[in-house]
Amino acid sequence: MKVAHKAAAGAALLAMALTACGGGADKPKAGSTEAAKEAQQAAAQLPGISINPVAYEQVAEGGTVTLATSSWQANWNYNQVNGTHDNTDQVMEALMPSAFRSDDKADVVNHPDYVTEWKMELQGETQVVTYKIHEKATWSDGTPITYKDFQAQWKALNGKEKKYQVSSTDGYDRVKSVEKGATDKDVVVTFAKQYPDWKGMFAPLYPASTNDDPEVFNKGWVGKIPVTAGPFKVESINETTKAVTLVRDDKWWGRKAKLDKVIFRAMETGATINAFVNGELDAVEIAAGDAAGLKRVKEVANSDIRKAAAPNWRHITVNGSSELLKDKSVRQAVAMGINRETIAASDLKDMDWPIQTLGNHLYMNTHKGYVDNSGEVGKYNPEKAKQLLEAAGWKQEGEYRKKDGKEFAVRFTVPASLPVAKQEGELTQAMLKEIGVKVTVEAVPDDKFFDDYIIPGNFDLVPFSWLGTPFPNGALPQIYRTPTGPDNYGSNFPRTGTPELDVLIEQAAGEMDPQKAIELGNQADKLIWDLVHTIPLYQRPDIYGTKKNLANYGSFGFADPKDWTAVGFTK
Repeated sequence: MKVAHKAAAGAALLAMALTACGGGADKPKAGSTEAAKEAQQAAAQLPGISINPVAYEQVAEGGTVTLATSSWQANWNYNQVNGTHDNTDQVMEALMPSAFRSDDKADVVNHPDYVTEWKMELQGETQVVTYKIHEKATWSDGTPITYKDFQAQWKALNGKEKKYQVSSTDGYDRVKSVEKGATDKDVVVTFAKQYPDWKGMFAPLYPASTNDDPEVFNKGWVGKIPVTAGPFKVESINETTKAVTLVRDDKWWGRKAKLDKVIFRAMETGATINAFVNGELDAVEIAAGDAAGLKRVKEVANSDIRKAAAPNWRHITVNGSSELLKDKSVRQAVAMGINRETIAASDLKDMDWPIQTLGNHLYMNTHKGYVDNSGEVGKYNPEKAKQLLEAAGWKQEGEYRKKDGKEFAVRFTVPASLPVAKQEGELTQAMLKEIGVKVTVEAVPDDKFFDDYIIPGNFDLVPFSWLGTPFPNGALPQIYRTPTGPDNYGSNFPRTGTPELDVLIEQAAGEMDPQKAIELGNQADKLIWDLVHTIPLYQRPDIYGTKKNLANYGSFGFADPKDWTAVGFTK
């Protein structure tokens, strides 16, 4: 199960999972040229999607699908900083509008159930995008979906009103105006600055009724989902049983959903495999590092293993606002003291997944823009790490280093029920001890991991996964731009940045030429590595175990959003 944060605009593009697969003695050494070549060859064979595709007409009518989320979600506003989780995304995909949909090749088109047409024009240097909203598109409270919803979302997310606690202003901060076109169903978006990733905006779209007021935006979706507009609606949100139950919405204007009901149960990661084996779940995500779980799911009668290459990647976030990690050279020492290949080899052992470390924060290994920008910072070099710590005044005294009488001791915060995270922490603990840094592995409740630790900056080192979209450069302003204040850092959880990086981010965000945008993205990535904002490990395998007769669900890769009207069981 993902204990992960969803990128609002995009954190990664297509990649293959990567580093060193554990195994027999006959395997090439991790990091060797031979191993890298084998990894690329194996990665090339990975499917882009694996969902048991079945034609809509061949899916049986009715039935209930029960799935699991990694923790109980408090805030269901995906655009609010506490709501930008995979848990939110999984549920809201069946409930809320999206202007776009993408396939497994990352090709993006308008979502016809919501936006029947869209067009981008350059009027001189001014970029103008027009949207035609579906004539029948209506919120569950009976209010038609109109340009006012687009307009209100722009105003909430453009960053001008600081009371809105948003996870990303990307794209919206480049818009000059959102106006009514010929009718209320026509939207005209005029940009003040050009924005190449305009197709990724207004997804998900929330109603003006909850975007008009910052207080409602921030708190109006806590513990409830007040308005929807999708093939399903909410039957119940039960905090006691930690379950959200969706039922078919007969007011939906698109094709009728095949399923009667979808149930999302928040479960600790360690319990999900047992639940699937016992028949309580219809599908289960198998996390990297859970080779035993993969083996158990394979042994379940009438089960199916579905895996695909997706834009999701594992990393360690380094808190640059933490007292002991404010010095960039110290963060670089920590990075050089961590053997990324060892962690990836441990995580991916026996997962049937190719291996290669990830050397880029934006472009995954098989993407045409991929360059390994990790440089010296990304190489395991404990001797250099010791030199940097010495130069920064951290002197070895016994087992660990001290400065001004203070021991160099940091926390590695992990969700309590995720064994792979604990394993990553223990490996980091052993590695950093070798350079004189004390690491305490701090296990915290899964449902507090983001809201109480990562988002407020209450950590030193923390592992989690970024979940990407077809818009890799969208990660730049969302995650890496310098925070503008203590309450306005978007998803820049380390709270670090530089003016030089901000200039490149601004240039990359507005570059309409795809190749030039990639070049600027890679220039920015070099600075991100140097800053030691985040330590990439590998692309995370997207592996699901499902019931064999479950149709149109599993490992989606780039395909997003899921078509919930076609999910169901074969006849």
